[in-house]
Amino acid sequence: MVNAIKTYYNETVTELEKVTWPSKDELVGSTIVVVVVSLILGFFIFGVDLILAQAVSAVLGIS
Repeated sequence: MVNAIKTYYNETVTELEKVTWPSKDELVGSTIVVVVVSLILGFFIFGVDLILAQAVSAVLGIS
């Protein structure tokens, strides 16, 4: 059991050494893209929800 844990740990460290980590500029750029796209998608979903809520209210005659 202990040998299995050591093997797992060593293999994990070996794989993490192969990872190419992004530079600070790449990380900042990617973060900005994610935030902007999330905001756009959030506003879009809000708008669609508002329109559908109004349509359902109109069909059901709810004021």
